[in-house]
Amino acid sequence: ARGEEESRRLCVCVCVGCCANIVSAMFSLCKTSTAETAQEVVTPAPTGTMPTIAADMPRQTSDYTHGVRTAQDERISPERALAKLQEGNVRFVSGAGTRANFDAEHRQALAAHGQNPIAAVIGCADSRAPIEILFDALPGDIFTLRNAGNTLTHAEGSMVGSVEYCVGPLGAKLIVVLGHTKCGAVMGATQTMLASKKAGGAAAEKQTTLDKLLAGLAPVVQ
Repeated sequence: ARGEEESRRLCVCVCVGCCANIVSAMFSLCKTSTAETAQEVVTPAPTGTMPTIAADMPRQTSDYTHGVRTAQDERISPERALAKLQEGNVRFVSGAGTRANFDAEHRQALAAHGQNPIAAVIGCADSRAPIEILFDALPGDIFTLRNAGNTLTHAEGSMVGSVEYCVGPLGAKLIVVLGHTKCGAVMGATQTMLASKKAGGAAAEKQTTLDKLLAGLAPVVQ
C-alpha cells in the first residue's frame, strides 16, 4: 500500500533563532528515489497557507493505535512529517504545547510495541534548543541526534550510522539538520579559524578534542 512512498526520502536543513519558530524559514530540500536521484531547492508556501494558530492544529493522537506513535502505526510521507514538525513548532511558539499529554500507558506502549519516528533530527547540543520541546513532540515522535554545532565532522560513525538506522530499520523518511542563532560552537569555530589565520595556519601543539571539533567547523564559518 505504501508503494512509491517507501523509497522516498526528504532532507531538510533549517536554521532558527534560539527557541524560535521555523514556519517561515527557508528550507533546502533534497529528494531521492531508488530509481533516480534529483535535487531541487524549494521555497515553502507563504505563511498564509500554513496554520498560524495552535487552535488550527490539534495534536492528532487519535491517529495512533496506542495514543502515542509506535511501530504499529503507519509510516507517513516526508512531506507530512515535515508538516507535523512545523505544526508542533507553531504550538510551541504560541504557548499551546501538548507535550504533557504523555502518561504511563504511553510509556508501556512504546516499550511493548517499539518505535516508529517520523523523522531523524540532527541538532545542536545547546541547552537552549531542545529538539523535542521546539517541535512539541512526544517520546516516539523524533529520532534525535545532538552535538555541538550539529556537525558530522568528527562523529561520522556514530551520527551517520544512527541516521542510517533511523531511515533504514525504523523507516523514517525525513532527515532534518537543525541549526540555531548564537551557536557557541560556531562562535568558537570562528575564533579558532581567525587565530589559525593569525598564526599562519599553524595548529596549536596541544589540541583538546574540543579544539579539533571547532577546527573541523572552519569551512562553515569561512
